[in-house]
Amino acid sequence: MRTLVSPAQLRSPQGKAIYWTVFAVVLVLFVAAFVFPLYWAVTGAMKDPSELARTPPTVVPSQWHLDDYGEAWTQMDLARYFLNTIVVAIGAWAIQLAVDVPAAYALSKLRPVLGNKILALMLGTLMVPASALLVPTYVTVTDLPIFGVNLINSPTAIWFPAAANAFNIYLLKRFFDQIPGELLEAAVLDGASQPRILWRIVLPISRPILAVVSILAIVAAWKDFIWPLLVFPDTSKQTLSVALQRMEIDMPLNLLLAGLVLASVPMVALFLFFQRHILAGLTAGSVKG
Repeated sequence: MRTLVSPAQLRSPQGKAIYWTVFAVVLVLFVAAFVFPLYWAVTGAMKDPSELARTPPTVVPSQWHLDDYGEAWTQMDLARYFLNTIVVAIGAWAIQLAVDVPAAYALSKLRPVLGNKILALMLGTLMVPASALLVPTYVTVTDLPIFGVNLINSPTAIWFPAAANAFNIYLLKRFFDQIPGELLEAAVLDGASQPRILWRIVLPISRPILAVVSILAIVAAWKDFIWPLLVFPDTSKQTLSVALQRMEIDMPLNLLLAGLVLASVPMVALFLFFQRHILAGLTAGSVKG
């Protein structure tokens, strides 16, 4: 297939030199674009406030104040907000898996009446701006239908709206579609019920896509700001994103940067640890027998 550079040109010494030079420059630029903001935040937290506000800015701190992270942890009471955020994220993850996995399995393998239309309607909700749903969702959680319960200042105000995620259901359904029907039919002939098939057969071979959905659910709950700001008026129950924004007025900039870095560490570590599973889940197109 003909491209901008022919294979013959790439095989020549001059072509190889140009190719690897351009490749190295582009790679360095992309790495710098992603890494430098992280470096700036990490090192900025270890500068004096006066040095942090200096113009032109210093790339390397003149004095390293490593204790700024400990001071930020103490002054901002980050332990409480970390715990609040962990409770919110773990609950949102658990309820999403509990709702999305059976829904995707039903749409993929049980094939209910109007299943394709139901899936199309769910995917259509992805076209609606999230801000347009804030008011009706808020009205719902302040007076939960049937139960008449006010969920404000409760983690359930975040868990329940996050339960049915159309994008996650679509990802799971696409993966379940690749599972051979013969495998499930054999289980049915052995007398297995549909819940048992889902639990004992489908879920064990769906680890890659479950990892992807889990990461998406946890990261979305961890970094969300607008919705936790609305449903947690009690400052003691707020999540990290809301608490850090509230304290930015009274907190020195270096300590605020330290708090932002500490808040981002769990998600960065989570991605680095599960990145292989994420790539495997997104690229999985078949199931080996």
